[in-house]
Amino acid sequence: MGRSSRPRPKYLGKKLLRIRDAFGLTQEEMVKRLAVKKEGLTHSSISGYELGAREPSLRVLLEYARLANVHLEVLADDTLELPSEIPSRKTHGGVRRLGRAAKRQTSG
Repeated sequence: MGRSSRPRPKYLGKKLLRIRDAFGLTQEEMVKRLAVKKEGLTHSSISGYELGAREPSLRVLLEYARLANVHLEVLADDTLELPSEIPSRKTHGGVRRLGRAAKRQTSG
């Protein structure tokens, strides 16, 4: 594995913020709710994730996914949107976004 940077999910921060907002939690409360030991999470960590300045570890992402009751893929894949209801009643696979090519095909 090289040391070059890899592409980051563009919408990850917005999704994490939406999850926190759905529960009505402050950043400090989110740290406690995630309860990921040995991660050293602080409200600054949560802020960095939501602003896209930092990328959470897989453990932290997994806890966000469990909290929202969505598959981890929904958080990591920019082509999937969070369900309208958070937490989802059943484990949700996300809502597929239509790409530009697909939109042209369905509108023409």
